[in-house]
Amino acid sequence: MRLQKYLALCGVASRRHAEDMIQQGLVQVNGQTVTEMGVQVVDSDVVCVRGERVLPESEKRYILYHKPMGEVTTVTDPKGRDTVMDHFRDFPVRLYPIGRLDYDSEGLLLLTNDGDLAARLMHPRHEVDKTYLARITGQLSPENLHLLRSGVTLDDGFKTSPADVRVIRVETFASAVLITIHEGHNRQVRRMMEAVGHRVLLLRRVKFGPVDLRGTERGTWRDLTADEVRALKEL
Repeated sequence: MRLQKYLALCGVASRRHAEDMIQQGLVQVNGQTVTEMGVQVVDSDVVCVRGERVLPESEKRYILYHKPMGEVTTVTDPKGRDTVMDHFRDFPVRLYPIGRLDYDSEGLLLLTNDGDLAARLMHPRHEVDKTYLARITGQLSPENLHLLRSGVTLDDGFKTSPADVRVIRVETFASAVLITIHEGHNRQVRRMMEAVGHRVLLLRRVKFGPVDLRGTERGTWRDLTADEVRALKEL
């Protein structure tokens, strides 16, 4: 099999991330550093990452974590901030987040050692829906609702795909909005709201594809059910 797929089966990284690791010279096969794509490996080959041997993990785990604000979703943080992975240091398999949530955002985060599934869920062509509850300043006008539902141009010139937007509560100086998108640009929901003149006060991801956050307290995690895993794989 291709080296990228082997690394994904080992839970080291998604195939896309595995390609970056290979290009950076972090992967060795039988003692030789590999930097070219397309290398094939067999079970008898010794594959190392950063000098440590890696082997395919037989047990696949699929975790839903309710991330609180104040944690980053990287494995380590150069600024010394708390990371999501601090909660899984002693986990029996090596987990990786599927996508990211901003430091100042909270909600549903999926983690797994199934690199193939992670890569499929993150690939733009699969257009996996992600739903967020956003508390924003002010009240959305009909014109701005139409803009969000049609696609807005962000500050870097990127035009978003149409979003599903529903206002679920209106207050004197703020509103609560459910917004569903399938793209994953950096801080996209916040920037979409800024593009129509509103600031996000709170952002919580409440659904990822068919999996939702209900019943999971902030800062806790659970294994996905067999039905949830099956539904993700069928996307």
